[in-house]
Amino acid sequence: MGIKRSGRLATGMVVLVMTAAAAGSALAQPKAPAPLHVEGSAAPEPWKRYGGWNTARWDTYNTLARRDLTPPPGKEIELTGAITGDARKGQELAFSRTRGGGCLACHVMGTSTQEAPGNFAPDLSEIGTAGRTDQWLFNYVFDARVYNPETSMPPWGAHGFYTQDEIRDIVAFLKTLKTPAAFKSALDDPGKRPTPVEDRDALDPFINPAAERIEVGQALAAKTMANGKSCVSCHADPKATFAGWATSMPKWEPRLNKVLGVEEFIYRHAKATLEVDWRMQSTENTDLTIFLHSLSNGREIRVDVSSPEAKAAVERGKSLTETKIGQLNFACVDCHTPEKGALKWLRGQWLGEFRGQLDHFPTWRTSRGSGETWDVRKRFQWCAVQVRANELPPDAKEYGDLEIFLKSLNQGLKLTAPNIRH
Repeated sequence: MGIKRSGRLATGMVVLVMTAAAAGSALAQPKAPAPLHVEGSAAPEPWKRYGGWNTARWDTYNTLARRDLTPPPGKEIELTGAITGDARKGQELAFSRTRGGGCLACHVMGTSTQEAPGNFAPDLSEIGTAGRTDQWLFNYVFDARVYNPETSMPPWGAHGFYTQDEIRDIVAFLKTLKTPAAFKSALDDPGKRPTPVEDRDALDPFINPAAERIEVGQALAAKTMANGKSCVSCHADPKATFAGWATSMPKWEPRLNKVLGVEEFIYRHAKATLEVDWRMQSTENTDLTIFLHSLSNGREIRVDVSSPEAKAAVERGKSLTETKIGQLNFACVDCHTPEKGALKWLRGQWLGEFRGQLDHFPTWRTSRGSGETWDVRKRFQWCAVQVRANELPPDAKEYGDLEIFLKSLNQGLKLTAPNIRH
C-alpha cells in the first residue's frame, strides 16, 4: 500500500515510513469540501420584501424566475384623423415622476425641460419636426414593441401607466417640440454633465459606516457559540485562511445543484458547524461577509468558471441579463451595455457597464435614507423592484447564475470592499 516497515527503536515501537510515491499521493489528495447545511432556504422565511421599499406587487409581469408572465405586444393601433389632445396636460404627464419616473428620466424635451434630464434615450426636443405620423407617435408611447421588440421604451399604455386619452395628450405635447433645448447649467445638460467619480476613502469608518463592521465581523468570527465552537476553532488565522477567498466566489456547488455565493455559504456553513441561524442579509451574515471580503482587498477577482456546470450557469446568467422583467419591461442589458443605456444618464443617475459593478460589494448605500449595507444579491433585488418587478429571495438560483456571470465579466479587477456608493 506504499508503506514499508523501517525497523525498531529501543522501545520496541515500529517506525512506519512513507515511500516518496505514497507521500506525493497523500499530498495530492483534495481537501474535503467545507461542511454545509444543505436543507431548506438560506433566506428569511417566509420571504418578505424589505421595509421602506415599494410594497406593491407586479404578479402579471415577468420576474427572473418566471419569464412567461408579461403579456406580449398587441398589434399597432390604427387611428382615424389627427390627434388633438391637450398639450399642456401632456407636458404635465411627461414631466411627472409619479408614473414610472416620467419621460425626462430618459429624454431631453425642448426648452421647457426641467432640471437634470437623462440622455438614456434620444433627445426629443425637435420630435415635432421629425415627420412622424400621429399614429406612429401614439403607438410608440402606447407600446413601442409593435415596432421594435427589443426596445428599451416601456410599454406605457399597454402596461397601464397611461390611458389612451392621456397618451393623446402626451402626443399633442410631443408635436409642439420643435426647438433645441436650452440648459441653465452644464449639470442640466446630460451631454456635458461630468461623470461621477467615487474617490472617498471607503475604509475610513468616519466616511463609510460599513467599514466599522469589519471589526464587528472579526469579533463574531472569534466568538464562541452555544455549541462551544467558533469560526476560529477551525480557522485559527482567518486573515491567512481567507485571503483571496472572496475573489473566487461565487462558485458552483454540486451539493446544492446551484451557484453558491459568499453570503449563502456563511449561512449554510455556520449552520452546519456552529449550529447558528445567520440567514442571508441578517446582521450577523452581513457583518461576516464584510469581514471576509475585506480580507481579499487589493486582490484580483478570479472566479472559476471552467467546469461544465459553471459554464452552464454563466450562460444562464447571461440569458437572465437579456430577460425583460417588470411593468417597465427592462432587462439588465438595457441599462448596463453601451449599445443601449450604459455610460449615459437616467435622470441624475449614471448607468455603469457590467464590468466594474461587482468589485465593490458589499457596499454602503448612501441613497437609502441614513444608509445601509447591501450585498450584491440585495442590489439585484433592488434593481427588480425599481423596474416594478417582484424580487426573488436572496438565495434564489437565478441570482446565483446572474452573480457568476457578472463576476466573470469582472475578472482581473481588484476587490475593494466594503465600499460606498450613492
